[in-house]
Amino acid sequence: MLCDVEQRFLERGLATITKNLEREVAKGKITAEARAGALSRIRPVADRSQLADCDFVIEAATEKFEVKTEIFRDLDRLTRPEIILASNTSSISITKLGRKPSGREVIGMHFFNPVPVMKLVEVIRGLATSQETFARVRDLAVKLEKTPVEVNDAPGSFPTAC
Repeated sequence: MLCDVEQRFLERGLATITKNLEREVAKGKITAEARAGALSRIRPVADRSQLADCDFVIEAATEKFEVKTEIFRDLDRLTRPEIILASNTSSISITKLGRKPSGREVIGMHFFNPVPVMKLVEVIRGLATSQETFARVRDLAVKLEKTPVEVNDAPGSFPTAC
């Protein structure tokens, strides 16, 4: 699912994804069938409540703490307790984002731009991030054919290979 606050933002996002996939087809990196398959699997939604059935959620909103905490409050309420909530933040503390009454974990999964080209993904542990959550996110990054690096939740941390 691709979720955003307005239909026009969803349309813009889908147009960008389509353009990037078209470029990959033109370069011979993927087939037209693979492009069509990828696009058919994207379900755009403007209502966060539709994320309730997701098995994994990555937030990638603007780098404003208040916006992200509002999103995580909703996700905490809407999604099943066992679902991992991740943030694509590059500058906000994962520990601070994860502070909520439920005690639910939030982990960082920061993809480098341009995402289709860059292989690196920072997997950022908050102070309360369990080894199990870390391992599941690291394994997901590998499944996505990315190179995960472990990063602690501290300014200026140096990543280490996972």
